[in-house]
Amino acid sequence: MAAPPTAWQDPVPLALDTAPVPEYGGGSLADLLPTLVAGQGVPLPGAPGADAAVIPELTPPDRNCVFLIDGLGWQQIKDHPDEAPYLTSLLGSSRGGTGRPITVGFPATTATSLASVGTGLPPGAHGLPGYTVRDPATGALMNQLRWRPWTDPHVWQPYPTIFQLADAAGIHTAQVSSPTFERTPLTEIALSGGTFHGRLSGEERMDLAAAQLAAGDRSLVYTYYSEVDGKGHKFGMDSDAWRGQLMYVDRLAQRLAEQLPPRSALYITADHGMIDIPFDESSRIDFDEDWELRAGVALLGGEGRARHVYAVPGAEADVLTVWREVLGEQFWVASRDEAVAAGWFGPPGTVEERVHGRIGDVVAAAHDDVVITASVNEPRESQMVGMHGSMTPVEQLVPLLEVRS
Repeated sequence: MAAPPTAWQDPVPLALDTAPVPEYGGGSLADLLPTLVAGQGVPLPGAPGADAAVIPELTPPDRNCVFLIDGLGWQQIKDHPDEAPYLTSLLGSSRGGTGRPITVGFPATTATSLASVGTGLPPGAHGLPGYTVRDPATGALMNQLRWRPWTDPHVWQPYPTIFQLADAAGIHTAQVSSPTFERTPLTEIALSGGTFHGRLSGEERMDLAAAQLAAGDRSLVYTYYSEVDGKGHKFGMDSDAWRGQLMYVDRLAQRLAEQLPPRSALYITADHGMIDIPFDESSRIDFDEDWELRAGVALLGGEGRARHVYAVPGAEADVLTVWREVLGEQFWVASRDEAVAAGWFGPPGTVEERVHGRIGDVVAAAHDDVVITASVNEPRESQMVGMHGSMTPVEQLVPLLEVRS
């Protein structure tokens, strides 16, 4: 964490051009499925960001499976070779696999990333630019993971998913996940298309994913596991519970890889990394107890490491000034227009007008090991140990590990 300024120094805000903007258009999570289905001959629509975004080094075979492990960043695998020997082996080129990191997009959070995966679009185009964002039509905060309050999913995110396009093109398309997710709005607008298969255990999901992969001459299969993220939030990565989940998911990945049918590739990735935040006043800044940060703010959205700040009309410039003065050593703090122009939510020209008002008047992305909590309005989230959302490498970089049969 940056040292506090001495009495004769003014704080020096972080320059916005030092923020490591996600590699949209060839090195991001949104580019994965477009690359795979383009190799299978699926035509993509002309939505912003969906025209020709490919990951150059991938040469997809006839059958492709994506295994997304919620919360498992590139650095977490590198830091835990004993708990994840199989995944660690794929970081290089052994076992017939190759591995590299890719960026997830901003913010590094589940709802945003899953929408990027499923639509092949950056956040500014698909329209899920955070954990909670303001709905310009109602003025209320919308939780895009839990979909509260309710709004029409297809108005909120109007583009077809890559799975729907693949299914329409004759690709055998399937999702294998927890039955809990089958009919959620997020699944509907980000991950639907073909058939959904709900299975409770990780082993059942891996076995069924392999079977679905073999069910077509050309296949696209997606499977998902969430509890690495869940244990990280609750206990942190320096816990036996988290390490146990990493060991378990490592075995799941190997189980699936060993069942790949001929002419197949398995791509193991994640929706974000994670960082453990200490429970002390310098690391956890409580918005609900900080009068300076609250001044002129109508709504606080996003999450601890990636905040959308919605100002009272007319107070936007003052809120930006105060947030930069108070947080500028530890956060990249930008106005909406600055964040959009810098490419935080997608390449220039991809942030649509319907999405523009969902982005905060001020956007604050953590640089140091610090979060902005809200102990009154977000009591559960404020007690999490592991957190994510920002553009630091530990949150942004996730594995793209490939195994081919």
